[in-house]
Amino acid sequence: MIDNYKPRRVVVTGMAGLSPIGCDWETVSANLRQGHTGIRHFDEWREYSGLNSFLGAPVSGFEIPSHYPRKMRRTMGRVSLLAVRATELALEDAGLIDDPVLSSGRTGVSHGSSAGCPQSILEFGQMLESKSTDSIGANTYIKMMPHTTAAAIGLFFGLKGRLLPSSSACTSGSLSIGLSYEMIKFGLQDVMIAGGSEELSIAEVVAFDTLYATSTLNDTPAETPKPFDLKRDGLVVGEGAATLILEDVEHARARGAEILAEVIGFGTNSDGKHPTQPTMETMAEAMNLALNDAGLTREEIGYVNAHGTATEIGDIAESQATELMLGKNMPISSLKSFIGHTLGACGSLEAWMTLRMTKEGWVAPTINLTQVDERCGDLDYVMAGPRELRCDHVMSNNFAFGGVNTSLIFSIN
Repeated sequence: MIDNYKPRRVVVTGMAGLSPIGCDWETVSANLRQGHTGIRHFDEWREYSGLNSFLGAPVSGFEIPSHYPRKMRRTMGRVSLLAVRATELALEDAGLIDDPVLSSGRTGVSHGSSAGCPQSILEFGQMLESKSTDSIGANTYIKMMPHTTAAAIGLFFGLKGRLLPSSSACTSGSLSIGLSYEMIKFGLQDVMIAGGSEELSIAEVVAFDTLYATSTLNDTPAETPKPFDLKRDGLVVGEGAATLILEDVEHARARGAEILAEVIGFGTNSDGKHPTQPTMETMAEAMNLALNDAGLTREEIGYVNAHGTATEIGDIAESQATELMLGKNMPISSLKSFIGHTLGACGSLEAWMTLRMTKEGWVAPTINLTQVDERCGDLDYVMAGPRELRCDHVMSNNFAFGGVNTSLIFSIN
């Protein structure tokens, strides 16, 4: 860092999401309070031999806006369309949708997904199998490339600042927020569009199914997943998108923007040990890095939004790391119990929901959690129903295949 450089404060001035339990906060909030999940049974997946799980969490009610130009739609798969629409809603929330700052070079984007559009990936697979290029069109690669969501957002809104893709599986959304925070904090951009997106694909269900990590409660979708529960039986794959608009606090104040929250801490590291089995010590260290960055003690954190996938190894390692870093009796819950594991979108979707809830003075429970696995950390698991909770600082954690760990800390205004 440059000597005597004073890091800038980074605030959230807009946010929006598209999720399996709603595409606006009013709908999402009602479903969280009433215990309604977005998990569905997909009988059509039974045509895939060897598949064990037929559960997914799709976004319902999403339609491509009529004002989206056909020329742009041709370059976007569903994953990018979700990302662009969530971003459009977030920019409207921030009051920046037509602001010249978007094309000034001082606004950047960091957005990610686990992969590009599955249909386009399939088309390249068909080409390799058939030895014919008949399945490939002019836009097939644009829809397939790992940075398709960030590129689509940049093109749609005419951004000329930094473009930072974050295709890091389940930390794509949270890593995007962290990278965006650092871009503004150290003066490289004034505004950042940050988030993640994922479209539901049978390929991603199969990826977890082959690891015996998916729930097979196919006949009772409302009863799964069960993060941290003794009788958990695996995760459910979902889809969605969410975007947070981050801004230098002085830039936000100068234009009279409403400040929704402040990003005050970010920690990220890697396990360096195993591609699919998390490491408790490095998960805890990611939280420690975020605390140090925020300049907070662990007692100042009032709530933790857990990654909480409902897998045995993941739940135990994460909860033990949380206890180690934040102490016993820390309030914690997992939103994946409502929306499934939205992969590249989860970090931003869960941050959006966490900020909205805690600003209103409550948090959602881990639905379906009735008996905490005794091997999990000694924490204050929010169960049974919503809890009134007022605090100044919240932490949102996400962990990904490849050993990528992220921890974000927000100050609630």
